[in-house]
Amino acid sequence: MERRAINAPDAPTASGGYSQAVEIAGAKRLLFISGQIPVDAAGALPPTFREQCLLAWANVEAQLRAAGLDLSHLVKVTTFLADRSHAMENREVRNEVLGDLKPALTVIIAGIFDRSWLIEIEAIAAE
Repeated sequence: MERRAINAPDAPTASGGYSQAVEIAGAKRLLFISGQIPVDAAGALPPTFREQCLLAWANVEAQLRAAGLDLSHLVKVTTFLADRSHAMENREVRNEVLGDLKPALTVIIAGIFDRSWLIEIEAIAAE
Protein backbone atom coordinates (compact mmCIF):
# COMPACT_ATOMS: atom_id res chain seq x y z
CA MET A 1 0.00 0.00 0.00
CA GLU A 2 1.22 3.47 -0.83
CA ARG A 3 0.19 6.36 1.39
CA ARG A 4 0.56 10.01 0.45
CA ALA A 5 -0.33 13.03 2.56
CA ILE A 6 -1.87 15.83 0.51
CA ASN A 7 -1.95 19.43 1.67
CA ALA A 8 -3.02 21.66 -1.21
CA PRO A 9 -0.94 24.84 -1.47
CA ASP A 10 -4.03 26.90 -2.35
CA ALA A 11 -6.07 25.80 0.71
CA PRO A 12 -5.62 26.45 4.44
CA THR A 13 -2.60 24.79 6.06
CA ALA A 14 -3.29 21.85 8.37
CA SER A 15 -2.41 22.71 11.95
CA GLY A 16 -2.43 20.43 14.94
CA GLY A 17 -0.93 17.23 13.59
CA TYR A 18 -2.98 16.01 10.65
CA SER A 19 -3.09 15.97 6.86
CA GLN A 20 -5.77 17.77 4.83
CA ALA A 21 -6.12 14.61 2.73
CA VAL A 22 -4.56 11.15 2.61
CA GLU A 23 -4.33 9.19 -0.62
CA ILE A 24 -4.11 5.41 -0.43
CA ALA A 25 -3.06 3.40 -3.49
CA GLY A 26 -2.87 -0.36 -3.68
CA ALA A 27 -4.72 -1.07 -0.43
CA LYS A 28 -5.66 -4.73 0.18
CA ARG A 29 -8.34 -3.92 2.71
CA LEU A 30 -10.09 -1.17 4.62
CA LEU A 31 -11.18 -1.26 8.26
CA PHE A 32 -14.02 1.00 9.41
CA ILE A 33 -13.94 1.47 13.19
CA SER A 34 -17.17 2.53 14.87
CA GLY A 35 -17.09 5.32 17.42
CA GLN A 36 -14.94 4.18 20.32
CA ILE A 37 -16.14 5.43 23.67
CA PRO A 38 -14.21 6.22 26.86
CA VAL A 39 -15.36 3.10 28.69
CA ASP A 40 -13.21 0.04 29.45
CA ALA A 41 -14.20 -3.61 28.98
CA ALA A 42 -15.54 -3.71 32.56
CA GLY A 43 -17.75 -0.66 31.91
CA ALA A 44 -15.65 1.81 33.91
CA LEU A 45 -15.63 5.46 32.83
CA PRO A 46 -12.65 7.63 33.87
CA PRO A 47 -13.51 11.00 35.46
CA THR A 48 -11.20 13.39 33.56
CA PHE A 49 -11.15 14.36 29.91
CA ARG A 50 -7.51 13.31 29.50
CA GLU A 51 -8.22 9.85 30.91
CA GLN A 52 -11.32 9.48 28.75
CA CYS A 53 -9.38 10.58 25.68
CA LEU A 54 -6.56 8.10 26.34
CA LEU A 55 -9.09 5.30 26.90
CA ALA A 56 -10.98 6.08 23.68
CA TRP A 57 -7.66 5.92 21.81
CA ALA A 58 -6.81 2.64 23.59
CA ASN A 59 -10.14 1.27 22.36
CA VAL A 60 -9.31 2.37 18.80
CA GLU A 61 -5.97 0.58 19.13
CA ALA A 62 -7.74 -2.54 20.46
CA GLN A 63 -9.96 -2.67 17.36
CA LEU A 64 -6.93 -2.21 15.12
CA ARG A 65 -5.06 -5.01 16.92
CA ALA A 66 -8.08 -7.31 16.61
CA ALA A 67 -7.84 -6.79 12.84
CA GLY A 68 -4.07 -7.31 12.80
CA LEU A 69 -3.35 -3.62 12.25
CA ASP A 70 -1.89 -0.74 14.29
CA LEU A 71 -2.04 3.05 14.47
CA SER A 72 0.20 3.39 11.40
CA HIS A 73 -2.70 2.07 9.30
CA LEU A 74 -5.04 4.95 10.21
CA VAL A 75 -5.98 7.11 7.24
CA LYS A 76 -9.00 9.03 8.63
CA VAL A 77 -10.04 9.88 12.18
CA THR A 78 -13.20 11.65 13.29
CA THR A 79 -13.32 12.83 16.89
CA PHE A 80 -16.52 13.93 18.59
CA LEU A 81 -16.09 16.22 21.60
CA ALA A 82 -18.87 16.96 24.06
CA ASP A 83 -17.53 20.47 24.63
CA ARG A 84 -15.28 22.88 22.76
CA SER A 85 -13.31 23.48 25.99
CA HIS A 86 -11.63 20.09 25.45
CA ALA A 87 -10.26 20.95 22.00
CA MET A 88 -6.68 21.78 22.95
CA GLU A 89 -6.30 18.90 25.40
CA ASN A 90 -7.74 16.59 22.73
CA ARG A 91 -5.09 17.80 20.28
CA GLU A 92 -2.32 17.28 22.86
CA VAL A 93 -3.39 13.72 23.66
CA ARG A 94 -3.94 12.86 19.98
CA ASN A 95 -0.44 14.10 19.14
CA GLU A 96 1.01 12.04 22.02
CA VAL A 97 -0.79 8.92 20.79
CA LEU A 98 -0.12 9.37 17.06
CA GLY A 99 3.35 10.92 17.19
CA ASP A 100 4.45 11.60 13.63
CA LEU A 101 1.39 9.93 12.07
CA LYS A 102 -0.83 12.45 10.32
CA PRO A 103 -4.12 10.91 9.16
CA ALA A 104 -6.89 13.01 7.67
CA LEU A 105 -8.84 14.40 10.63
CA THR A 106 -12.13 15.95 11.60
CA VAL A 107 -13.14 17.19 15.06
CA ILE A 108 -16.84 17.76 15.72
CA ILE A 109 -18.39 19.38 18.77
CA ALA A 110 -21.55 17.38 19.36
CA GLY A 111 -24.02 16.05 21.85
CA ILE A 112 -22.62 12.56 22.41
CA PHE A 113 -24.99 9.61 23.04
CA ASP A 114 -24.17 9.33 26.77
CA ARG A 115 -23.80 12.69 28.52
CA SER A 116 -21.01 11.33 30.74
CA TRP A 117 -18.82 10.60 27.71
CA LEU A 118 -16.65 13.60 26.85
CA ILE A 119 -15.21 12.09 23.65
CA GLU A 120 -15.87 9.45 21.00
CA ILE A 121 -13.44 8.51 18.22
CA GLU A 122 -14.19 6.73 14.94
CA ALA A 123 -11.57 5.83 12.36
CA ILE A 124 -10.76 4.29 9.01
CA ALA A 125 -7.62 2.21 8.52
CA ALA A 126 -6.13 0.75 5.36
CA GLU A 127 -3.58 -1.93 4.62
